[in-house]
Amino acid sequence: MCALKILPVEKIREADAYTIAHEPVSSTALMERAAAACFRWIVKKVTDTKRVRVVCGMGNNGGDGLVIARLLHAAGYAVDVYIIRHSGEPGVDFTVNFNLLADLPGLVITDVFEADPLIEIDEEDVVIDAILGSGLTRPVTGWMADVIDQINHSGAMVISIDVPSGLFADKAVDQKHPKVIMADFTLTFQMPKLAFLVPENERFCGNWKVLGIGLHPEFIEQCECNNYLIETDDCRSLYKVRSKFAHKGHFGHALLIAGSTGKYGASVMAARACLRSGVGLLTVHTPADGFQTIQGSVHEAMVSIDPDDSCFSALPVLDTYNAIGVGPGLGMDEQSAAALKLLIQQTHVPLVLDADALNILGENKTWLSFLPPGSILTPHPKEFGRLSEPTDNHFNRLELLRAFAVRYRLYIVLKGAFTATATPEGDLFFNPTGNPGMATGGSGDVLTGIILGLRTSGYSARDACILGVWLHGKAGDLAAKKYGQPSMLPGDMIEMLGKAFKKIS
Repeated sequence: MCALKILPVEKIREADAYTIAHEPVSSTALMERAAAACFRWIVKKVTDTKRVRVVCGMGNNGGDGLVIARLLHAAGYAVDVYIIRHSGEPGVDFTVNFNLLADLPGLVITDVFEADPLIEIDEEDVVIDAILGSGLTRPVTGWMADVIDQINHSGAMVISIDVPSGLFADKAVDQKHPKVIMADFTLTFQMPKLAFLVPENERFCGNWKVLGIGLHPEFIEQCECNNYLIETDDCRSLYKVRSKFAHKGHFGHALLIAGSTGKYGASVMAARACLRSGVGLLTVHTPADGFQTIQGSVHEAMVSIDPDDSCFSALPVLDTYNAIGVGPGLGMDEQSAAALKLLIQQTHVPLVLDADALNILGENKTWLSFLPPGSILTPHPKEFGRLSEPTDNHFNRLELLRAFAVRYRLYIVLKGAFTATATPEGDLFFNPTGNPGMATGGSGDVLTGIILGLRTSGYSARDACILGVWLHGKAGDLAAKKYGQPSMLPGDMIEMLGKAFKKIS
């Protein structure tokens, strides 16, 4: 599997330099290539009846903007260019492209200095933000912040080049008083920036698009990296084609410990998702009063009945199972906590822990060290905060996630938009599938079932997580397409799992 690398800014600069030296190509030609990719995207999105105001800084990001302005002008767009003179000397490539614009008829270029009036922008205009780019190292202040505020309040469509101006590519910005362009679209080069994948930056990045610009593949391949974006081809490479002579014994026997009084729907959804994900056999361990619900709703599953009527209180014999999932609808009863502790102590097979199993662990953190290595935890952010420590900064949360997975030798699936899977090696894999319609009770139970099914049927812990979150999100996307985001249900995702598998098989 060769997932798309998410490189820090300094490595992207090195990739540019390597490409210039080894392709070889001049830096000006590489800038032209990048800007041309943006131009091709823009002309598909913006009609030539719109006035385009290209706002440029004086570095390479501004140089990209100048090339885009020239190409749009040649294509018949009404283009105004504003140069924000915020530093002393412009870059070499900026100067080359500025000189190419200087004598073009009908193209207005305006230098903007600190003492000048702010730019005139109409809400019907389109603004190309090419002010600061990804090289920013400190917050924007002063009159540059005023320019950003003016663009944000103009009502115009804003397209940012590489990153929205004022946004750090690899670290958090001040969310209380941000001086960051709020783009409708962000066009970035070759690979996504980590900043695009954290929830607090959604309002700045809008819809982002990665545009290939031909950076040298040799550099990217050899570059060390620990952040990745999962792509469809990655999941195709992980998918295991079944032998013609395969039988149910080849795909394992899963145990799902789930449900308590009032919460048997969670166990039903997890069980059905597990069965849809390729498991050979499934046994659901349920309290006595959940027996009829499970048997009547999930005909393909076997049932193990707990001695207690209403909660998980005792372990079944564990010898026959290849993987065990615990948590959906489990409840927080003291008997359940004691039984979970006993499970952790006695089992040596892979565990998939979710929901109340995680909440019990959060109240008993010393148990984490006794989880079988390679176990999988699937928390949402608040559950992870109970396991680790709370933070309101997603950049910090991701680093806590990475450190937690390494420390305890676990796989952690941090649920949400761009669900992040952390591995014991310290890698993070971000998932691009899924949509806000999945933000409903039961969606996590479905994910638990999918990962349990994959893990039981022979996938490694890492591959079960990567493939599981992708399939979960893709099934959600298919359900949203059929029913609409507000109306889709977790059960709809289960029904779409077959079509999701077909996308990679």
